[in-house]
Amino acid sequence: MNVRQWAADLTLGVRFAFTGGREGWTRAVLTAVGVGLGVALLLLTTAVPNALNVRHEREAARSDITFSLEEMPKADNTLVVARTYDEFRDHEVRGRSLEPEGPRAPLPPGVEKFPAVGEMVVSPALEKLLASDSGALLRERLPDRIVGTIAEEGLIGSAELTYYRGAQGLAQHISAGSIERIDRFGDPDPGEQKTDPVLVLLILVVFVVLLMPVAVFIAAAVRFGGERRDRRLAALRLVGSDGRMTRRIAAGEALAGAVLGLVFGAGFFMVGRQLAGTAEVYRVSVFPSYLNPSPLLALLVAVAVPAAAVLVTLFALRGVVIEPLGVVRAGRPARRRLWWRLLLPVAGLAMLYPMIGNGRENGDFNQYLVTGGVVLLLIGVTALLPWIVEAVVARIGSGGVAWQLAVRRLQMSSGTAARMVNGVAVAVAGAIALQMLFAGVDDDYTESTGQDVSRVQMAAGLPSEVPVVSAADRFRGVEGVKAVSAYSEGFVGDKPHDPDNSTILQVGDCATLRDMAELPSCEDGDVFVVQGNEEDSGEEDTAKLATPGRKLFTDPSFDSGSDSGGIPWTVPQGIRTVKPISDADVAGAGILATPKAIPDTLAPALTGSVFLALDESVPDVYERVRNTTAAIHPLAHAEKWSATEQTDRFTAIRTGLFVGAACVLALIGASLLVSQLEQLRERKKLLSALVAFGTRRRTLSLSVLWQTAIPIVLGLLLASVVGLTLGTVLLKMTSTPVHVDWTGVLSMAGIGAAVVLAVTLCSLPPLWRLMRPEGLRTE
Repeated sequence: MNVRQWAADLTLGVRFAFTGGREGWTRAVLTAVGVGLGVALLLLTTAVPNALNVRHEREAARSDITFSLEEMPKADNTLVVARTYDEFRDHEVRGRSLEPEGPRAPLPPGVEKFPAVGEMVVSPALEKLLASDSGALLRERLPDRIVGTIAEEGLIGSAELTYYRGAQGLAQHISAGSIERIDRFGDPDPGEQKTDPVLVLLILVVFVVLLMPVAVFIAAAVRFGGERRDRRLAALRLVGSDGRMTRRIAAGEALAGAVLGLVFGAGFFMVGRQLAGTAEVYRVSVFPSYLNPSPLLALLVAVAVPAAAVLVTLFALRGVVIEPLGVVRAGRPARRRLWWRLLLPVAGLAMLYPMIGNGRENGDFNQYLVTGGVVLLLIGVTALLPWIVEAVVARIGSGGVAWQLAVRRLQMSSGTAARMVNGVAVAVAGAIALQMLFAGVDDDYTESTGQDVSRVQMAAGLPSEVPVVSAADRFRGVEGVKAVSAYSEGFVGDKPHDPDNSTILQVGDCATLRDMAELPSCEDGDVFVVQGNEEDSGEEDTAKLATPGRKLFTDPSFDSGSDSGGIPWTVPQGIRTVKPISDADVAGAGILATPKAIPDTLAPALTGSVFLALDESVPDVYERVRNTTAAIHPLAHAEKWSATEQTDRFTAIRTGLFVGAACVLALIGASLLVSQLEQLRERKKLLSALVAFGTRRRTLSLSVLWQTAIPIVLGLLLASVVGLTLGTVLLKMTSTPVHVDWTGVLSMAGIGAAVVLAVTLCSLPPLWRLMRPEGLRTE
């Protein structure tokens, strides 16, 4: 191979692309736009790992959880932090109350100075929300004066809702669990998390499935304008170039479009990077500075895309005979061979087969085999689809005029039609496989909370100084609250300090206690001891303590060196043994008591809980409850009940899939539209001739729809087969029972079809403009 000759021919092709007049520029720009969209998404994808790392680092840098069992002593460099995790219309609101205890107290990242009591510093997104009409309800529970904004280094995303507010008197509540004394911000234990092989497999498959459609679209984009290009290549043969030189010149034209596409892609990426700082997708947001692609991966994209353009063009022209008087493509092409197309998915299955049955117990999955196997299976879609389209359209019978026009066009250029829907088919096949895998392992990462959301929708926790009865009355006055039950809870022991035996003391009215245990009868002043609660591991201690006349101490100190703790209480006479209600929202445990059995002196040792049944048809009923909770006490908190909860990492991976899928779908739509417009541009004179001969515009429009519908139906059927096969293999690899969610499969196929239909409808206005007899004019 003569390198100098190759370079000269490729350079000549590049010159033709940029100096070939309007025709050359139009093709180069169309190619560049298609390639640029794919390059932009590739660059965004290579930037995702860095964005996730930055978000993790920012979250760790502002961590205020010490995980220490011992309370830190007060000093001039300590800070008391009260954590609140709130929600506003399904958006998480992260809040912290700060009480500095000395001049060297640590400042949170992104905060210049501590807010005073009645003041707060907020994130830009929260400040904007509080200033808007839609944030009026949230403003009621955050009445503090805004004195500053949190800088970027203190936030994990541009749309994050978070605040720091000034507080006082927090130190006396440190034992409450959500309040701690710290001397610095940052994760005290940044050790690496144990890797779950199934989660690693999910991440690998997600990345491959999201990137494959991008690669397919880039490969299709470099072949824009194929028919007009072939006529120009025939002219080159006429002036003396041989077949190989002509193909290299064609590759040079594609190279020019690909290099221009890199420039466009860099521009699209910079625009998308800035837009990403103002957008939130599936509750995930980032700052533009987070989206910095890895230099090595960006270099790989810059080298791979032009190289792929040259190789794809040479591969596409391998069976095209370019002669001085024309291109032998308009004749009947040779039938496509099936055997080598089947080898690709078979090889992919062969790479995945050794890992079947691994599950979690047999170590990590081989990342190279997983990636290679999934890639080959998905590439098999792009290889098989042209053969299937060609085989089917060759056997389609007669029909209406629109149908015949569409079928004849597909019979002449089935490869072009298949290329248009290849990316959609690959995306749908990958989506079906992922949907099966996520649905199959979902139960492994989802646990039941035991909360009965049919009876209770929200629960509020109250600090010890808030009387639970008065708080319950306030909740009853909230619009949309149907029922309220409340009780107080604390610990009792046999000694005021470091007790040998301890148990739970639960205090509530008879109606509340009846929801917790099977009471034979109940009057205010009664006391009960619960036996038979499987969740209560201290029943032996309870039996020893629940003796009539025995002196117990509420809120005992478990620190032998402490001077506080231990409010005395004498177990009254007539205490009775009862059994808990196992399916209760809060099963009874320890000692149950009615309010009259507990003296007022014990109130500071008990914390209250209120359970609320809501009428969810009332607008913003959850926000009204949260506002009432905040008005009762700044340290009170309300949470929405949920029947299940999911592992954070599994949820993060699924969210990442949704974000990536949204970007890929946008690319699919944009690239298909560019491809469709390019096809219409090439057929401008043909369409004008048909109109001039009297063909109705409705007939031509229907023919365009049929030309799109036939390949997409075949592509979606193939994608469903490949997707189900890949999903089954992945489930077998994770030792998960195979179950097909046909609703999910049909929804994935429906989304793919909807994207193609939307693109086709968007291309109709340009089609109508092209269907004019004036289009036959030529220079």
